Order: sequence, then C-alpha cells, then structure tokens
Amino acid sequence: MTRDRLRLAVPNKGRLLEPTLELLRAAGLVFEDHDRSLVARVRNHPLDILFVRTNDVIEFVRDGVADLGVTGDDLLAEKMIELPRIRSLGYGRCRLAAAVPTDALPQGLDDLAGKRIATAHPNATRRFFDQRGTAVEIIALSGAVEVAPRLGLAEAIVDLVSTGSTLVMNGLRPIGDILESEAVLVGGSDPEGATHERVMAIDAMLAAVIAARDRKYLMMNAAVGRLPALEELLPGLASPSVIPLAHGGMIAIHSVVDADAIWGLLPRLRAAGATGILVLPIEKLVP
Repeated sequence: MTRDRLRLAVPNKGRLLEPTLELLRAAGLVFEDHDRSLVARVRNHPLDILFVRTNDVIEFVRDGVADLGVTGDDLLAEKMIELPRIRSLGYGRCRLAAAVPTDALPQGLDDLAGKRIATAHPNATRRFFDQRGTAVEIIALSGAVEVAPRLGLAEAIVDLVSTGSTLVMNGLRPIGDILESEAVLVGGSDPEGATHERVMAIDAMLAAVIAARDRKYLMMNAAVGRLPALEELLPGLASPSVIPLAHGGMIAIHSVVDADAIWGLLPRLRAAGATGILVLPIEKLVP
C-alpha cells in the first residue's frame, strides 16, 4: 500500500546531520527543528523526515520503513547492503585510511601483511584486504581506534580521516586509503515502484541546490565588438545570453560559470573589454 507521504531517514546526530538539514532547507522544504521529535513533518511537501541513529538509516530504507535515506559511502560498505545510490550530495567527504605509528616500518598497504589492524569498520577493511590477497588480522573496536597501537592491541589502524589532524595528534601516519566516502542519497530496492515519481521530485529539488553551489551567475557590459573575445572565456551552460543595451553598440552579457574559476576569470574578462561585472550567487540551478 502506497503511503500519502514519503519518508526520508536522516542521521539524528553526527557529521552528516547539519549539512543535511541545510540542504533540505535550501531546497525549500519547511519543517521544525528535530530537537525534541523523532519525526519532522514538512509543511509544504508530502514528506516526513525521520531522525534515526546513524547506523539505522540504511536498515530503515532497506526494510521499506523509509523511502529515502541520507548516509555515507563508508556506512554502506560496512553494512554490506546494496541500495540504489540516487545522488552524491557533495558533503561529508572523508576517507577510510590505514595508518601506522610514525616510527613504524610499513610504508604501504601491502606491508601490513600478517599485521593486526584495529578498526571500527571491520567488514569494509576485511573485504578490502581479502580482495588484495593480503592476509591481516582484524581487531574490531567500537571506539578509541587511534590508541590501539599505543596500547599494543594492533600494529595498524583503519579509521575515517578528514584532515588527518587526529592521526598526527596520536602519533600516526597514513599509508594508504581503503575507500573514499561522502554523503549519498539512497532509495529503496524498488526504484520503479509506485513512489518513483515522488522520489525523483525530491531528488530534483536537492540536485538543483547542489548544482547551484558550484556555479556563479556572471553579468557584465561590453562593446559589441568585444563579444567574440568574451565568448571564448564564457562557455556557460550552453552559450552566454547577450542583451542589447539602450546605448548603441553596447551589450549586456549574462553567463553561468564554475565558482572555482571566478577569481582567475575576472581579470581576463576585464582585459577582454568587460565592464560593470557583477558576480551573483545562484539559489537553484536546473540544467
């Protein structure tokens, strides 16, 4: 039986919570804070947000309790559960990395053969080394993985790494990555079922925000004769929009460009004859 409202499961705490709420609100969804509730009812869309334990998001989606979920690639790998990945969300980026004490001999992953490896991700770690044909002993820990070598529990660790500062603080150095991870939107095992169109509508909302975050809207004036040189610098989504101005021989040029390219592009545009350049944020972008 199809529900009237979709359900989206998200972690109730941790590194993915705040960026997820920010993305949902940027997509235009209106809901109350989750502080005292396990369910937030979206007021302007038939969607309920379920706040559950981080490790339970995948099970909620797999079992059909939720139609969608936000989780990390690392958790999917550890749970060994296959769910359709609808979209990478662009935040929560980290890597599952192997590390050893700074003064230890191993320099690469193959040097860990025969070693004890402590990790809170035993399934993903075991599968990775099995696939490489490297025999290791996995020591499963639920926390304090970084101190395992110091306590004599293991010769190496495998743990989530963002900046690497935690490793340095604990006298460790990375020697190789097991996998890369970021937040992903996952769906149920029946992507063509009765809820498919509504799931795709949610995905379209989020995709428009994600696409906009990487782009800027650029506006400038120029003489008509400068257009060919400026067009070469402005690929945009297809081609820049060109609008005649009231003063003869002058045009306005509008384009969408990659945000990372802006500061390198501006001096080149000025040198090519652009004036009155405006750089504006984009709220949503549907290519």
